[in-house]
Amino acid sequence: MGPAMATVERYMASTASVVADLARRVLGESGLIALPTESFYGLGVAPFDEQALARVWQLKGRSEGKPILILIGDASQLGLFVQCIPPAATVLMNAFWPGPLTIVFPAAARLSDAVTAGTRSVGIRLSAWPPLHDLLLRVGPVTGTSANREGMPPPTTAEEVQHSLGDAIDLIVDAGPTPGGRPSTVIDVRGPIRIIRTGSIERGAIAAELAAHSLYLDADSR
Repeated sequence: MGPAMATVERYMASTASVVADLARRVLGESGLIALPTESFYGLGVAPFDEQALARVWQLKGRSEGKPILILIGDASQLGLFVQCIPPAATVLMNAFWPGPLTIVFPAAARLSDAVTAGTRSVGIRLSAWPPLHDLLLRVGPVTGTSANREGMPPPTTAEEVQHSLGDAIDLIVDAGPTPGGRPSTVIDVRGPIRIIRTGSIERGAIAAELAAHSLYLDADSR
């Protein structure tokens, strides 16, 4: 017999409560879940579970120096992970959250190097994708790195996740195909405000929102 494959649970309005209960149980046992985001399927574990975080690093083959982002279901969960909320972050959260914007904050001291990769920074996103948003409200924050091994394309269906990672993870939350396309825009607000990955939210929209509050992107930002 081959290795056990991940359990797949279909996520719909009628099954949301049952799937969330299962996801909580898996996360509480240092398990790995794949879950749908507004672009691709992501790999979720409990953000303060060192054993689960080690499994993510081993599975991903993640390059040194690449932090793991955190997905939250409500802005009230932000304080668990960040040291402070710079003014630019407040402006951007008010304008673009929930949505495909990952904001890089100074990390809270209690956050593991397995999340920050020693950078003492953490990327946070509050997603607007209904299945993910609803799941996170029920389950709490999870990591959100894409559900693929490093160097492989990120998956847009539960079937792709099962094919590539099914023998290494515990639960796949199947909410149907995700939109794919551009990933979230990533912006660092710890010092000079810098876009470090261009994505779904255009630079011009970010620059305009910041300028309306007398804040400006760094000249060297992408």
